[in-house]
Amino acid sequence: MRRTTVSQKSLDDTYRRRAIAPGTARFWAWVFAPPQIRPALLGIFALLAEWQALMDPATEAGVARIKLAWWQEEMDRLAAGAPLHPIGRYLGQLSAARDIDFAALNGTLAAVAEQVAGVPIERGVDLATHANFLWGKPHLVALRSGDASLVECAAALAAGDYLARAIEGYRRDAGVGRVPFAVDELQSAGIESADLAALEPPQRLRDYLSRLRAKAAAHYERALQTPQGRQRAIGRHMLVLAAIGLRQISAGRGPSAEPRLRETFAAWRIARRAAAGK
Repeated sequence: MRRTTVSQKSLDDTYRRRAIAPGTARFWAWVFAPPQIRPALLGIFALLAEWQALMDPATEAGVARIKLAWWQEEMDRLAAGAPLHPIGRYLGQLSAARDIDFAALNGTLAAVAEQVAGVPIERGVDLATHANFLWGKPHLVALRSGDASLVECAAALAAGDYLARAIEGYRRDAGVGRVPFAVDELQSAGIESADLAALEPPQRLRDYLSRLRAKAAAHYERALQTPQGRQRAIGRHMLVLAAIGLRQISAGRGPSAEPRLRETFAAWRIARRAAAGK
């Protein structure tokens, strides 16, 4: 049974800025999201920002593991209605908190832990599942929806995001002994660990990354096309992220870059049409 916790009606500015820094893709996704999901989406984005920082290669792995263990306990407390962290208290006091499946975030934390530990993805067919836990399912927690088209949209968006992030940061990951790509694909392409760390990637790696960019673009396109009618209006923040991601990967830009004006305008057009169910 949920217990009453200390109220925190608004999210602390520090966590808010990390979650939706002005000008970022998440900021525009939040701005264009339906008003009724913005409070929960802000909290989920805040959690993802904290956990993303733990996955950064600059964060010492031992420190990240300790913090992840604490976050696991915090998610249990949040599910029980007694969170301690400012983000947890913010989420716990939302009017929709009783309808939010916070326990579903345990899968995301487990995926984050695998990233921190450098657990390799052995097969390419398993990458999408891992990506979905990392970047897809949290969207559904915020949406409080199990609609099949939104589930598929979130999974496609997550796959695109994972590949885009991996392409942008693979060299930093390699520097701490992590490999963000599927092992079987790297072996098939003849790519060695030294290739991933090289300042000048060999041609075989450049070809592989080019194929991954095409895959990421295809995932983003699928995310944009999947929801129909009313579901497009409900999940339009995901369409905004997919639209920006597609244009960035197509231009050879990584997801850490702020969206350019033309990318933001394209996302706004998609959000406006989605709000009308188009």
